[in-house]
Amino acid sequence: MKVESEKRKAFFALCISMAFLFQLPAFNTLQAQGHSANKALCLSLLPGAGQVYNHQAWKIPIIYGAFAGMGYLIYDNYQSMKMFKDEYLFRQQHNGATNLAGYEGYSTSNIYSLYNSYNQNYQLMIIITVGIYALNLVDAYVFGHLFEFQMTDEISLAPGVIGTPLGLHPSVGLTFNL
Repeated sequence: MKVESEKRKAFFALCISMAFLFQLPAFNTLQAQGHSANKALCLSLLPGAGQVYNHQAWKIPIIYGAFAGMGYLIYDNYQSMKMFKDEYLFRQQHNGATNLAGYEGYSTSNIYSLYNSYNQNYQLMIIITVGIYALNLVDAYVFGHLFEFQMTDEISLAPGVIGTPLGLHPSVGLTFNL
């Protein structure tokens, strides 16, 4: 019984070591692949996570500041829109009587115009917020592609001599060295 138990332990240890041994090349190839723009895009579904993955965490306060500002504008426009809608409906149901203090001099059509104005602003703020979210996704994806891009001092632009089938002749031209 004891020998059988020892064989099981040895077999188990061998299986674990084999599994670990065969995983190492896969792990090394994953490390060699480097940075993934698609992973940055997927992480960016949570705003700012793709930027952290791209080592650009400084963008997070900008992203969340934009969302907070837009959230405030959406809330403010919604409250004003609702207030003027309620006033318009009150005036329709009560033959022009006013419910809002300070708006007695406004006609029902003016109240309706204010309601429409705040409604349009409310909808515009929602569209802008969706645009900010899309910009967050695009930023993470683009900078995920540019993560390993390196600029060196070896990039130059210099005059050169251009060879023709007749030989080397002086001519005007530019040579790009990358």
